[in-house]
Amino acid sequence: MLVVLRDAWATAVPDRKDRHGSLPPLMLALTVVTGLVDAFSYRGLGHVFVANMTGNVVFSGFAIAGAAGFSLDASLDALAAFAVGALLGGRVARGARAHRGRVLHLALVVETVLVLAAYVIAQAATTPYAGTSQYVLIALLGLAMGVQNAAARALAVPDLTTTVLTLTITGIASDSRATGGSGGKAGRRLLSTAAMFLRRPHRRRHRPARGPALPLLFAAMLLAAATIAAFTLTWSDAAWTDPT
Repeated sequence: MLVVLRDAWATAVPDRKDRHGSLPPLMLALTVVTGLVDAFSYRGLGHVFVANMTGNVVFSGFAIAGAAGFSLDASLDALAAFAVGALLGGRVARGARAHRGRVLHLALVVETVLVLAAYVIAQAATTPYAGTSQYVLIALLGLAMGVQNAAARALAVPDLTTTVLTLTITGIASDSRATGGSGGKAGRRLLSTAAMFLRRPHRRRHRPARGPALPLLFAAMLLAAATIAAFTLTWSDAAWTDPT
């Protein structure tokens, strides 16, 4: 347990000489953003994810099979927007590929603008979201998550992909001491998994419903803070900034 806590602390408060510098806590913040945004999309936009594309492929299959509550158009909208966002994120990453801090900062600027725009539209639109507002929100958030995932891929911080937890959870189990492994990085992997669950809590009974767009507001605020933090990294010439 002490090793796990030490590893978790090193992820949240990394040493300046760490190979990935100050990137790990910022990637954790983006994992929280993923949880918030996907919680909003699933609960507010129908059975659709804007970050978890595996889920959308499954939902598309359900829709084709005629299962109630699933929209093929919504899933395809999310898939297309995510792909375009990943393309944009890839261009951003290659444009600043000589400096990892600049890659993250530029990607965060784009993502923050997209999520903030989605929040403004979600606040102005009537609920439940349907028609044009639904598809515009899916497109904006899908673009944002595509950019984020492309940046995370370019930065390549181990076990902090910000979206896909399948390999992270597999690593916790397969590398554990129970299997004869070293148990290394368990703290980081557990933090990454926990961060995904830090999304909007369920509404309590007998209390008025809060704005359905509240998760997007939290996500935009977190992204703005991360963008400011990432800006301070763009001036660093430490070894971790070099992608090679």
